Amino acid sequence: MVPVAQPDQAPAVGVAVAQFAPGPDRARNRAVLRQLATTAASRGAHLVVFPEYSAFFEPKLGPAFVAAAEPLDGEFVTALAALATELGIHIVAGMLETTSDPDRFSNTLVAVDPSGDLVATYRKLHLYDAFGDRESEWVLPGAIDEPEIFDVGGLRVGLQTCYDIRFPEITRRLVDAGATLVLVPAEWVRGPLKEQHWRTLLTARALENTVFVAAADQTPPIGVGTSLIIDPMGVPLASLGEAADVAVAFLAPTRVTAVRAINPALALRRFAVVPR
Repeated sequence: MVPVAQPDQAPAVGVAVAQFAPGPDRARNRAVLRQLATTAASRGAHLVVFPEYSAFFEPKLGPAFVAAAEPLDGEFVTALAALATELGIHIVAGMLETTSDPDRFSNTLVAVDPSGDLVATYRKLHLYDAFGDRESEWVLPGAIDEPEIFDVGGLRVGLQTCYDIRFPEITRRLVDAGATLVLVPAEWVRGPLKEQHWRTLLTARALENTVFVAAADQTPPIGVGTSLIIDPMGVPLASLGEAADVAVAFLAPTRVTAVRAINPALALRRFAVVPR
């Protein structure tokens, strides 16, 4: 049931996390995106977030990723914008963006609105050079620019990617820029304790910043799945298991204000975030 807002409140915003396992067939990936986004919209979502590398993925980073990279006005973003317009929703997904380096691409998130406009981009800052992987061999790290925040129904939305959640400064910069909902598209690789890390880190980012967090992961065999939406008190509002699916939660912008009134951690802090 869709919650009904009180007269003095902004309506609750339907936010969906959609998870699947992208592959090397880019047309199939777009078809799955369409199916899941349509399901999300039918369940009342105003915003749906998809995993990192939604446009193209293989188990091992290599030249095929560079070859699959596109500009922001390429086929993937164009299709995403058309789908957002058709469904009347915001869509966020991860893609591979071309760069000036012929041997490396940008791990980029894009956000498109119901008019089909590109309202925000984010290029992954912390590359996954951990747990035996070396993302930096193929990916250029994003520049430390001002966060691009966009509005959905009274929520101020910021973007970050996967491994970034191990660095609390990223989320704090988004919150300092006004974000009240942080989206985390991911390809969170399976492994010992990795699902525990995923849930713990996402919950910590929500709690310490008193914001909503919505995280969409790839499903097995590579990702852990378990996409989820967390409220500013660390409560999981919606979650998924290991299968491709959509979960929707209805987020009231006033919830952030209410939580910050009883837990003013942001107002009480004595340190700022500065880039290295």
